[in-house]
Amino acid sequence: MEKKVGLIGLGKMGKNMTQRLLEKKWKVIGYDKKLNKNFIDKKLIIVNSLEELVKKLSPPRLIWLMVPAGKSTDEVLFNKKGLLNFLQKGDIVIDGGNSFYFDSIKRAEKLSKRNFEFVDVGVSGGPEGARNGACLMIGGKEKIFKYLKPLFRDLSTENGFQFFEGTGAGHFVKMVHNGIEYGMMQAIAEGFDLIKESNYKLNLEKVADIYNHGSVIESRLISWLEKAFKIHGQDLKNVSGKVGHTGEGEWTIKIAKRLKVPVKIIEESFKFRILSQKKPSFTGKILSALREQFGGHRVTK
Repeated sequence: MEKKVGLIGLGKMGKNMTQRLLEKKWKVIGYDKKLNKNFIDKKLIIVNSLEELVKKLSPPRLIWLMVPAGKSTDEVLFNKKGLLNFLQKGDIVIDGGNSFYFDSIKRAEKLSKRNFEFVDVGVSGGPEGARNGACLMIGGKEKIFKYLKPLFRDLSTENGFQFFEGTGAGHFVKMVHNGIEYGMMQAIAEGFDLIKESNYKLNLEKVADIYNHGSVIESRLISWLEKAFKIHGQDLKNVSGKVGHTGEGEWTIKIAKRLKVPVKIIEESFKFRILSQKKPSFTGKILSALREQFGGHRVTK
């Protein structure tokens, strides 16, 4: 395949993916209606419209969407000046925006009617992963996946991409991943809050450090928490105790109820985030600090 791709959405994730692809000798055509003017790479070709982006690609065109899930994705695809007006038979659209998998199924059906291909990709690893190698969970048709393997290999960390048969399967796997993430983060936050409130004067940064050297709970999350303590101090004074969320945890709970699968830990961790808006706490500060470290979310007061 020709190593040429159109990338829509040059935010913190799209920007880092673009830089990685350029290093891997891909030619990237980039578009973002709210382009950060500080993002200038001489190898990146920036266009001013979706129509111009499509014109600069050769059939079968390969276009990666790295825009927020939901309305923004639909606008890029289906509005009056959206991609559907300019694509041709056989062109491939990849949604890397961690959309709700039901939405991915609907979008694939619409594109299929026009003989366009659709691939859903759940992306994990945050901006750091996008820059240095992400974890990719890929859904769709196996034939298209095999064709796109060179792209996925160059974007992912070593052995960091897997295909799952069926439209929406990649986004479904990523949705559940985020639900699990909620529960793991909640357990870490509650544990460190307990340590802080104990009668011992324990250094939380040192606790995080020892947990991350051969213990059963050694993990990237613990490593990120140690980093957060180094940056913000053990009391996380300037970190908000109000915890944000982006939807995937809530989607996981809704689908679990539909499938009649109990997910008490995930559900309680989601409820905590909602309640934290009115009752911020140190547990909330830890959750916010973790979100900052792996997702680049703004969490300071």
